[in-house]
Amino acid sequence: MSAAGLSALSGKFVKVSSPEPHVALVELSRKPVNAFSEEFWNEYGHVFDKISQEPDVRVVILASALPKLFSAGIDLNSMGALNKYEKEPARRALQMKPFISAFQNSISATERCPYPVIVAIHGVALGLSIDIASACDIRYAASDTMFSIKEVDIGLAADIGTLARLPKIAGNHSLVHELAYTARSFSAEEAEKMGLVSKVVHGGRDEVVRAALETAKAIAAKSPIAVVGTKHLLLHSRDHTVDENLDYTALWNAALLQTADVPEAAKAAKAKERAVFTSLGKPHGKL
Repeated sequence: MSAAGLSALSGKFVKVSSPEPHVALVELSRKPVNAFSEEFWNEYGHVFDKISQEPDVRVVILASALPKLFSAGIDLNSMGALNKYEKEPARRALQMKPFISAFQNSISATERCPYPVIVAIHGVALGLSIDIASACDIRYAASDTMFSIKEVDIGLAADIGTLARLPKIAGNHSLVHELAYTARSFSAEEAEKMGLVSKVVHGGRDEVVRAALETAKAIAAKSPIAVVGTKHLLLHSRDHTVDENLDYTALWNAALLQTADVPEAAKAAKAKERAVFTSLGKPHGKL
């Protein structure tokens, strides 16, 4: 799809562009602070699910369009929607569960996306920001970023992905527990130390997005079959034993090694030229 075609996937709060071939840039843009309402998070999931259907995309960058912050988290006004449910506790719980599950599903859209998603974080990144970042493949933070797992300060346990994913991402479980229990702010440097982000970029929004774009261009030049397969197998590895993943990988590659990308890569390497890979085919069916 052309850059103009990708832009057509934009919504009211989520803007899509293509700064480089095969690279989609998704920007959060709900002023003043990118607070997520139900409309916003539904649109977020819908946009990523649509990008997942685009065969010319090979990598996605997620960033904020606002110059001073990534996101202040959930829009507390959206919590008022919970008043529409039954007052009887058991019935209320059964009605609320699908609401929470749908919210989780929207934020998990980056993990569902077959293409690697690089999140470029800057400024304030509270609450839901960490749920969002945890569901991405590569996480960069500007040096001005200040994080907080804020949910305990509003009386709830983080329920959209932070507590499910962050312990599997971070190397310091003690620090994960401390940050989740206290909601204290932590810097980009501390986020890198714990393993939440892999790179701290000096500066703010423009600098971290630029760094993400450089990595995206490198990924986009690789075989899309190899990259999509690598993401799929890494996610499988996270949730399965070593033996299960090895067996699954053998089955996966028994099929995918038949790709034309393997001889193309070998030919390019022998000629000391850059390989040229065709795009993935358009999937059939609708989301």
